[in-house]
Amino acid sequence: MATADVQELLKLDLETRLQLVEELWNSIVDDANAGASVPLSADDRALLDQRLREDDENPDAAIPWADAKASLHRER
Repeated sequence: MATADVQELLKLDLETRLQLVEELWNSIVDDANAGASVPLSADDRALLDQRLREDDENPDAAIPWADAKASLHRER
């Protein structure tokens, strides 16, 4: 994308830029769900591997997503 295009996007109001971010993020998720490879740095890959090992070693330590999400909503 040309720098001029980015500069034009940055001039948009906050709500419009947030909508664009959401649309971009959703497109990334859609691509990943369709099998596209999401690039990870070596450090990111190592961290994910470490967390997977920790979960495999102690699966009872995990919190169900519904509980974690509810906790986040209560903290607002």
